[in-house]
Amino acid sequence: MNTTWNTGRLGDVCRVVPGYAFKSSDWQTTGIPVVKIKNITGNNDVELASTDCVAESLLTAKLQKFVIKDRDILIAMTGATAGKVGRVRTKLPLLLNQRVAKLAPVEADPDFIWAVVSSQEYQERFFYLADGAAQPNMSGSQIEGVEIPLPPLPVQQRIAGILSAYDELIENSARRVKILESMARALYREWFVHFRFPGHESVTRVPSPLGEIPQGWEVKSVKEVSKVTYGFPFASKQFNADGLGTPVIRIRDILEGSINTFTEEEPDPKYHIKNGDILIGMDGDFHMCIWSSGHAFQNQRVAKFESNGEIGNYHLFLALELPIKTWNKSIVGTTVAHLGDMHIKAIHIAWPPTKILTKARETLEPMSQQIIALKCQIQNLRRTRDLLLPRLLSGQIDVANLPEREAA
Repeated sequence: MNTTWNTGRLGDVCRVVPGYAFKSSDWQTTGIPVVKIKNITGNNDVELASTDCVAESLLTAKLQKFVIKDRDILIAMTGATAGKVGRVRTKLPLLLNQRVAKLAPVEADPDFIWAVVSSQEYQERFFYLADGAAQPNMSGSQIEGVEIPLPPLPVQQRIAGILSAYDELIENSARRVKILESMARALYREWFVHFRFPGHESVTRVPSPLGEIPQGWEVKSVKEVSKVTYGFPFASKQFNADGLGTPVIRIRDILEGSINTFTEEEPDPKYHIKNGDILIGMDGDFHMCIWSSGHAFQNQRVAKFESNGEIGNYHLFLALELPIKTWNKSIVGTTVAHLGDMHIKAIHIAWPPTKILTKARETLEPMSQQIIALKCQIQNLRRTRDLLLPRLLSGQIDVANLPEREAA
């Protein structure tokens, strides 16, 4: 870092505002959307498609400081995504729930603050600040105490201008991912939930354990159509945080944030993870993903699902989504929900004739491959951005003669 530039506490230049503790009786399906921990996805995004709401009448003067606006920076304070940051992109009025904090810059450039806190280095700092325990947790004062570089404001703006170009490319790719995912889910619902598949008009419905399904379809357990592998119980002494060895996927990594844990150990090949594998966290919110971050090992309490070859991988993922979300709402543990083998065995899906399975695979798998390719592109852009940041801060890359960024 340039020795002429100061450092300071995050709390010196930002207001750290933890969210409001809404009552359970406040929640409803319409009204003002509220951002909860579940909406901090772990990939620098804030997912707003599944927000819970409160009545508009609750937005009093008392709650104004909890209002979220476009480009606000949020950080999760508890749970699997504790320490993860996301930036809101919306034109809607939103409110902030407890255990999520808003970072509101007052003495620094907002885009510069975002570039710093969303970097790999600072995501790791926040991760260890939250202890990395089974139920990680951090306080507002801990967040405020994190030290950050503070070059002069014009320099901050020039650095932010360079790195914002990468953020724009990342956002464009992320939008394409969301469009593809939305298209795939719409097709799945149409064919396999509402049963309006090609040729459905001439097919009658018959009773089944899942309700009425088209004649000629079956009901199968997910364990009949896929291979399920539960993760390897690595001992804590087998982990290292120096980036050497093979990444180990813990529950918090399923949301495709940064991986902070590595190992030199070599467990059984069945615990190896590759791009395209379906992963589900078995504690907490049962987060799911189709993995796209390269070769890794699977830690305990992470379940891997692999198609048996008859059903397409993306089809299998979509078939798992609804029952897993249903389990999430119905399973209660002592402090967090726990998913077990008995729950996996209880998941059944509607199984169509081979012709429809093949047509679904031919339609959905190319979408899945595009999504994985775009996510890999996003990760490469983030890595490049993170490599640039320390060089810009140290003066290795001179920003003095660059024009200041125009106001957004």
